[in-house]
Amino acid sequence: MNIKKDFPILTQKNRDKPLVYLDSAATSLTPTAVVDSEMKYYNEYGGSVHRSVYELGEKATNAYENSRKNLANFIGADSSEIIFTKSATESINLVADSWGKENLKKGDFILLTNMEHHSNIIPWQMISKRTESKISYLKSKDDGTIDLNDYKKALENNIKIVSITHASNVFGTINPIKEMIEIAHNKGVKVLVDACQSAPHLKIDVKDLDCDFLAFSGHKMFGPTGVGILYGKNHILEEMDPYQTGGGIIETVTMEKSTWTHSPYKFEPGSPMAAQAIALSDAADYLDKCLANETFNLEEYSREKMKSINGIKIYGDAEERTPIISFNIEGVHSLDLAHFLDYEGITIRSGHHCCQPLMESLNISSCARASFYFYNTKDDVDFLVKKINKAIKILK
Repeated sequence: MNIKKDFPILTQKNRDKPLVYLDSAATSLTPTAVVDSEMKYYNEYGGSVHRSVYELGEKATNAYENSRKNLANFIGADSSEIIFTKSATESINLVADSWGKENLKKGDFILLTNMEHHSNIIPWQMISKRTESKISYLKSKDDGTIDLNDYKKALENNIKIVSITHASNVFGTINPIKEMIEIAHNKGVKVLVDACQSAPHLKIDVKDLDCDFLAFSGHKMFGPTGVGILYGKNHILEEMDPYQTGGGIIETVTMEKSTWTHSPYKFEPGSPMAAQAIALSDAADYLDKCLANETFNLEEYSREKMKSINGIKIYGDAEERTPIISFNIEGVHSLDLAHFLDYEGITIRSGHHCCQPLMESLNISSCARASFYFYNTKDDVDFLVKKINKAIKILK
């Protein structure tokens, strides 16, 4: 399945060299079908969503709500459980604030892991200060996995919610999230799943997982920037107050007080990101077709090829992984390597990857990361390895 033709950006040059894009864990490229979908909103029915009885407004509202239904189907949810946000970051902030302020108190604990993205740490730090609750961290093992015995012990510490990444953006580790949710629920503990790295690679069914919340972003799964999804169980969402307030979320407003409409609309104040939300539905359709094609498997191939590089240290060795390889080369700084590869046309990430607590656990300040997606091929992997070996000869 060769889909490169669907991505015009791949025909351009990077530093006057053919572009080899290997930073999809940060943000994926966007296919023409998704770009066309967003443009269709502006060109054909750019009316005000939920606020208009004229035809353009009705077309926009129908497209917006049909997108909600399709994205609900994409993860096995009910449409009333799908909230459009501007990002997964906002989704997690929404839960931390709206759920946390009513359910956390002094003496309660929030359980995170040391492999969490900053976006799944800082919101909990903020709410823990406000509620006088505390955060516990579960450390990953040397191979980048979680010890379930350690996890079970951690849950004995008056944990009220576990907020955990489904797949690490550094290790690539796919955590045994279904089992972890079941263990937590047996203790009466809620679970939020950060699916930013898993939704682009795995078919997710929230009913099967039985998670209480799940967040992911559009721009990592072929979608537009500026839109994310929060899934929440209906009965939990209905008990939560709005995260932000304004037009569109109200039932009544008087000079003295206001009352809210039902979920999901009480969590979507203001004019929504209609064009992006509509295009995200088409991104999900495009991704579904890619996921149905079992021929894409660069994780094992890329890993074996990268292991051949002298002086390489690869972080994480879980059996179940997404196609992410984070690494350092002995004697070569990751930033220098990224700069060198950039001038060879290759885009990789360098830095702490918004995972400074994990970098501290690994006793490093930064590392390089190559992440592969459906538009990448074995030729891209081979070219990367060739140019890293060239970089070693020049930089070391």
